[in-house]
Amino acid sequence: MKTSDLLIAVNTVWVVVAAVLVMFMQAGFAFLEAGLTRMKNAAHIAGKNVLIFGVASLVYWAVGFGIAFGDGNALIGTHGFFPSVGALLSVGTAPFSFFSTIPGAGAYLFEVVFAGVSLAIVWGAMAERAKLWVYFAFGACFTLIYSVTSHWIWHVGGWLFGLGMQDFAGSTVVHYQGALAALAGALLLGPRIGKFGRDGRANPIPGHNMPYAVLGTLILWFGWFGFNPGSTLAVVTGDKVGYFGYVALTTNLAAAAGAVGGIASAWLILKKPDVSMMLNGVLAALVAITAASGFVAPWAAVVIGLVSGLIAVAGVLWVERIGIDDPIGAVAVHGMSGVWGTLATGLFAVPSLAANLATGSGGRVYTGSFHQLGVQTLGLVAVGAFTFSASFGCLWTMKRLWGIRVDEQVETAGLDVSEHGMWGYPEFYIPVPGGYGTESHGHLLGHVHRHPAAPEAEAA
Repeated sequence: MKTSDLLIAVNTVWVVVAAVLVMFMQAGFAFLEAGLTRMKNAAHIAGKNVLIFGVASLVYWAVGFGIAFGDGNALIGTHGFFPSVGALLSVGTAPFSFFSTIPGAGAYLFEVVFAGVSLAIVWGAMAERAKLWVYFAFGACFTLIYSVTSHWIWHVGGWLFGLGMQDFAGSTVVHYQGALAALAGALLLGPRIGKFGRDGRANPIPGHNMPYAVLGTLILWFGWFGFNPGSTLAVVTGDKVGYFGYVALTTNLAAAAGAVGGIASAWLILKKPDVSMMLNGVLAALVAITAASGFVAPWAAVVIGLVSGLIAVAGVLWVERIGIDDPIGAVAVHGMSGVWGTLATGLFAVPSLAANLATGSGGRVYTGSFHQLGVQTLGLVAVGAFTFSASFGCLWTMKRLWGIRVDEQVETAGLDVSEHGMWGYPEFYIPVPGGYGTESHGHLLGHVHRHPAAPEAEAA
């Protein structure tokens, strides 16, 4: 075995491990989103993460991977659709000549989990009121939308890559895009029943399980060590061996600063150290450092994280104030912080790190030039215009033809029982011996269906 073969083998092991970490982020989204929404929708919210990853995996293999990373032109990949044995086992050859450090199969696995994360973000702002079939239909549409802009920014032949846009692991490609589609969905669906009063003021609809949300955030933080460091796609990056370790460090520093910035901002703005805002601060910081993690110094990672904590708190409040119902905070956490992270890279990119990655140039702080910041801004505008218009158009068409929001009685009853025929917490709703609805929980009897197998519930 030649040294080059051994290096490919080591690279492949690293990338597959990183892909598994990113795939595990679906579990993080499941806990986070279920915890921040109501009990009657918990199973639906958590279960959709499995469904959408299945949809994304199939569509991405069939078409999306070719669009994103197949050989083509500056706008789109035109080869590599329905790839089979030859294309998936080869390294650095057509139709996926872009991947020179790992075989096509390893590249597909790593890239598809990113597509799944971006799609998971979409449903955060659409939670508790979208029909189940929309997950299938728009899941397929968004996977294709996502693939196009992936080609622009990440493929060496993409037009934004050619301009030198820096988005190391996807603040723009993954998070900003997902948030834009989420915003389109939230606008077309409208707010949940009871979210806004007649005077337009927002009513709080708290999530049902904060420990779930904490666990989900920790899982996402853990998975991000595959998300950002794995984006090196190799154990040697440029002339640096083990560069992914440095990327892991900047990722962790930003997240830590985001936790502090989030809870401090909540303490100042809300007068309470709100736990959910601390969690949003962590996630917003992780979103922001995703673009910058390979380009910035440790001190800049801390600054990016602290500012992200403030964006998470102020952004969530502002989105609610203008009448948009976003149960998970996707628009602020993934959208606004995705914008901040993309622009912050243009400010703080270290020239030597940009040279090592052979992408763009140093940021404004180091060079005194606005060039890199201008490229980053152009990328945000182009991706924003394309993604929002395409997502809004798809969802608007679905709404006009078939309707994308559940009926009022379905929303009131909850999507668990209405869409799936079972509650996420069946014992709470279906009395069983010794459980909810029995003598010790008699106050619930007026809100549950009586069950013949629960005689003590009848007696109570």
